Amino acid sequence: MNYSKETIYISGISKLPTGMPSENVYKSVDVALIINKKTGIIENTSITLLTDVASDFLRSLIVGFNIRETDIEVLFDEIRERYHGSAQKAIIVAIKKIAEKYELLKDS
Repeated sequence: MNYSKETIYISGISKLPTGMPSENVYKSVDVALIINKKTGIIENTSITLLTDVASDFLRSLIVGFNIRETDIEVLFDEIRERYHGSAQKAIIVAIKKIAEKYELLKDS
């Protein structure tokens, strides 16, 4: 997939809950977002989870949202409401880290 020069790649990690299958393999969840630097729109995502179904479902929730603060809380609410996997909290924490990095990078 080709991305415009307006996009940036930012990743964030968070510790997975003990005992879930992904934790035995990865220890943490790594969320990566491709973000349009000017608009804040999330264009693509990658999430280290064992099942493609979980990753695909989360991608459908995340892609299209704006990483800027007003919209990011809406995204977190959407994840809390619709994704009930064991990694829910870890995914939100990782995305929060990405949002913080984005705020530092967006004007540079």
